[in-house]
Order: sequence, then C-alpha cells, then structure tokens
Amino acid sequence: MAVSRKFVLELQHVAQSGQWQADPVLLRALSQSLQPWLKQALEQDRKLAVALSGGADSAMLAVHAHTWAQQHGVGLHYFHIHHGLQGAADGWQQHVHALAQHLRRPCHSLRVHVDSTRFRADGMESAARQARYAGLATLAQQCQISTVLLAHHQDDQAETVLMRLLRGAGPDGLGAMQTVVQRQGLTFWRPWLSVARHHILQAADDFARCTGWLAVQDPTNINPDYTRGAVRDRLTPILDERWPGWQGVLARQARLSQEHSRILQEVAAQDWKGLEPDEQDGFSLAAWRLLSHERQALVLRYWLQRQGLAMPTEARLRDLMRQLRGLHALGHDRHLNVKHGDVSIMCRRGRVFLQTAQASSS
Repeated sequence: MAVSRKFVLELQHVAQSGQWQADPVLLRALSQSLQPWLKQALEQDRKLAVALSGGADSAMLAVHAHTWAQQHGVGLHYFHIHHGLQGAADGWQQHVHALAQHLRRPCHSLRVHVDSTRFRADGMESAARQARYAGLATLAQQCQISTVLLAHHQDDQAETVLMRLLRGAGPDGLGAMQTVVQRQGLTFWRPWLSVARHHILQAADDFARCTGWLAVQDPTNINPDYTRGAVRDRLTPILDERWPGWQGVLARQARLSQEHSRILQEVAAQDWKGLEPDEQDGFSLAAWRLLSHERQALVLRYWLQRQGLAMPTEARLRDLMRQLRGLHALGHDRHLNVKHGDVSIMCRRGRVFLQTAQASSS
C-alpha cells in the first residue's frame, strides 16, 4: 500500500476545507473521559499518545483525539506497533503514517517479536498483546510520554465479559477492561468503553467518503482460530439476532462487577488489618479463623495479590483453607508448607507467612 505525496496533500486539503467534521458524540465521549486527565496534566507535560493500528477504531480515536488536542492545547503523538505477523503489515504501517501526515502529527513505529510459546491459554493472541504493550512502553519512554489512549469500545468490552464468563472468572475478571489502568509504568486510557462500535464505524465511513482514507482490515479480527475471532464470527451473529443490544447489557455487567470488586477490596483490606499483619506481611492464624469462610477466602486472595502473586485456582484455594483450618491455632501440632508458584505458604507458631521455595527447602 504505497503512499503518494499527492494523496497526503489531498487529505490535507480536505481537512483544511472543512469537508469533514469530527463526530460530536465521539468527541463528547472523549472529552468527558479525558477531563480528569486534563486536570492532572496542568502540572505536567501536556502530551499523550494514541495506539494506532490503522483499523477503524484506532483511526477514529486518532482523528478525534487530534481535534480534542487542538482544542485543549495538548501535544499528541501516534504509536504504531508492527507485529510482523501478516504480509500486509508493512502496508498498514505506511497507511498509518499517511494519516499522521494528513493530521500533521508525529507518528512512531516499532516492530516487535511475538513469541507464542510462552502462552498456553490464548497462544498467539496473548503473545501479540504482551508484545504490543511492551512496544508501546518502549515508544512512550523514547517520547517521554506517560499516557496512551486505546480504542477499545463497548463491543470489545462485551466480548471480554463473555469470554471471561465462559472461563469461569469471578467479579474481578467480569469487570473486564477498566477505563484507566496502570501497566508497565504507563497509564492506559480507554475513553470509548461506553461507545457502541457501529457509531465508530459510521464515523469511519464519513471520514473515508470525505478524505479517501480507508481504515485497514485485519483478517485475524474475525478468524475463528482465535478466541475473540470465534466470538465475533460464530457467537455475535446469533446474539445480535436473538438478543439485540446485548453488548450494552454485558458492558453494564462489567461496570457492576467493577463496583462489586471495589467493595470486596475494601472489605478485604479492612479484614487484613484485623489479622495482626507484621512487617513481612505474615498474619495471625487465630485471627484469620475468626472470619467467615467467604471472608477467609477473600482475605487470602488479597494477601497473595499484595505480594504480586498469581491467584490460586478455586480447588487449590479450598485445599489451602482446609489445611489452615486443620492446624492447631498456635501451629503446635504440625507445620504447614504449601507450594504456590515460586513461594511456599508456611505456618510457624501461629503465624502464616510466605517464603521463597529455595529458602523453605534449605
């Protein structure tokens, strides 16, 4: 997909002539979402970036963020990640840069290596996602930018809820994607989680009609070999026919789950304070046993989360709780040593604590 100078000049002429206007609904959603960021940025460098793949969603976020940035005096960059997985990817990169030239915004590209052997569950999908976030972090560091906008929308959110529900996720998982999340030293902002994709596609059609710039089509988005592609290719048509508007319903479920999760976190944090924690994040077995079974499980997950450890499966958590309940309150009858990843959960003299696997075996 070669990009000619004439094409770029034509795009710029359309922009200057006012033939295309930003969609007011999308622009309003963007402005409302980013208002908290704008207040925080008053004391910092007022610049951010958009992750721009070249698809309709990210392209419309790029052009609407451009308008918003002009209105608020904010510096805006575009970040493009080249995964190297498709033959057309080189053309997508050129196409993205053509859009950036049209908007007179700097665009930075980075090619990343995708290693699917490290991920068992989703394989290539998970590997590409991890490589993409790592690449965005690299570009952000080079440009000294701390906030990156992502173009996830309501339909993406609904699909995520559905996939996590089928995997048996709890309240945290069903909360799906957060509007704001910290990852790899960056703040990622998803301003369009409440916006239906059909609205974004309409804006993309209007933009294409006025400028001639067409969003790229990634065939993996509807490839049933991938989990999300299977949802879009096989489940979405049935759901659309039988339950119109299901995306909004599941997006609402995500918001309710996020609220539920925050309440549970507050309960767990309060219970944690009552477990007489020490400086090493050990806690009192006797105090833990005074809690209800449900809150015992909740505070154990909170404890492991504080250490940055993976959550145990439901079966492993039940087994750990059974062993903790079976101990003498002061740990006199026997010692506990349960391996969890690279650490061991241990109990000595009535105190439950974590120890590295190497230290516990010595």
